[in-house]
Amino acid sequence: MNSHKDFILSPITNVLNDVVTANVGIGNGIETYPLGDYIMQSVFLKMTGFQEQKMKCLCWEIATYDYEYRYRRYTLKPLGECSTYEEKKTIYKDLIDQIKKHITNFDVTTFLDRDGIKTQTLSEIKNILLGTNLSTWSQKNFNEFASNSSLIQTNHFGTMSNLFENVLQDKYNQLYIHRNRSAHNTLSYQQNLPTLQTIVNDNYRYDNYFVRFALLTLIDKIFISLYIKYLETNDL
Repeated sequence: MNSHKDFILSPITNVLNDVVTANVGIGNGIETYPLGDYIMQSVFLKMTGFQEQKMKCLCWEIATYDYEYRYRRYTLKPLGECSTYEEKKTIYKDLIDQIKKHITNFDVTTFLDRDGIKTQTLSEIKNILLGTNLSTWSQKNFNEFASNSSLIQTNHFGTMSNLFENVLQDKYNQLYIHRNRSAHNTLSYQQNLPTLQTIVNDNYRYDNYFVRFALLTLIDKIFISLYIKYLETNDL
């Protein structure tokens, strides 16, 4: 198995496991709280970068064997950093189209174990972070995340036409805005506190790191499942 395949099949939650291990010696006393935002932002950017690279590797793997796809994706309609929802949706549909070349009646909605993916996503984030300083630094947000069973609905992702439906798209767009602010350090000259109008918006409770981690993990699991099917159908 080549390094691209190894990387594509590696779970994004490895990034979370690594930061938890690295932070064990720090503790979670009040003196560590100023570190919280720096570390949470750092691991978030590592996860977004990890996923963007995985999207690029997926395209390259497909293009290695499909020359028409190579011309279309790298000449006619090239992608950017693969960080936006639209770019991820494009690659999602690319994978489905590749599978359908061999299985014409392939239906992603019946192929994906959406209940399992949802359950695994939420439980993994909770289990990895429970009792760590990452959850302690943002205890209220973590508790809300851990107790919110309706955060991800199985009919809101993994359809034939969409990676995410409208509800999850909105949550991902919040993630993407924060990704850009963090990556370009725009918060350094902006007010650090949300406006009252922002706070009363129902979507505000989804604008936290634990929800972001879950959305990135959900996307990762979908793509790993589809990539395994792609490998099987192409005998790679």
